[in-house]
Amino acid sequence: MISLKSKREIELMRDAGRVVAEVLAELRLHCRIGVTTLELSRIAEAKTVKAGAKPLFKGYRGFPGALCTSVNYQVVHGIPGSYVLKEGDIISMDFGAIYKGYCGDGAITVPIGAISLPAANLLKVTEECLYLGIEQMVVGKHLSDVSRAIQSHGESHGYSMVRDLGGHGIGRKMHEDPMVLNYVTNGRGVKLKPGLVLAVEPMVNAGTEETVILSDDWTVATRDRKLSAHFEHTIAVTENGPDILTKLV
Repeated sequence: MISLKSKREIELMRDAGRVVAEVLAELRLHCRIGVTTLELSRIAEAKTVKAGAKPLFKGYRGFPGALCTSVNYQVVHGIPGSYVLKEGDIISMDFGAIYKGYCGDGAITVPIGAISLPAANLLKVTEECLYLGIEQMVVGKHLSDVSRAIQSHGESHGYSMVRDLGGHGIGRKMHEDPMVLNYVTNGRGVKLKPGLVLAVEPMVNAGTEETVILSDDWTVATRDRKLSAHFEHTIAVTENGPDILTKLV
């Protein structure tokens, strides 16, 4: 069942989204050679608690970290640990917070030191996919318009879209209806109405779209071990167009 949010609820979600945005901005500053992914998770948790919020992912179905850290060929759901970031890595950081009963969810992929041109292009195109999808979040359009914008841009640059995972509705729960695919299927999908809040999150692979789950039972990786990038925002559909709730203001 799809839940449309009131203006008051959207403002509460904006507060949660602000925490997410501030945490990701802080993490970007700490993403450098020699830092472990566990250190990043601890920074995220400390800043969230200081803001009066709680990390959304920690404990979710047993997930041990406050932050998902996915490096290089890892797509999403990487568990923070002893991995030490090195020159040329890319790290996707997916973070959520719950504040006053409402959720915010966002992700960025960050270069570590100097990265290859192919890696830089992948990051650029993936982030562009996110914003092109957001542009379609206009009252009267359909969910397939969002998916098509993401897929068309990614595939036009020779990349593949992860099909096993996607974005989602969000509100009091992290995962609500509808699912937001990063590719088009038959049908137009739900019609976009004011109050619909979605977490849109393109996951774009340099190689095959196929993924596997690693031995930790959490980390999703590309089957061919080629690079993957991930960007995400939480966005409300309004009469005045898309309203990004997880951006710095």
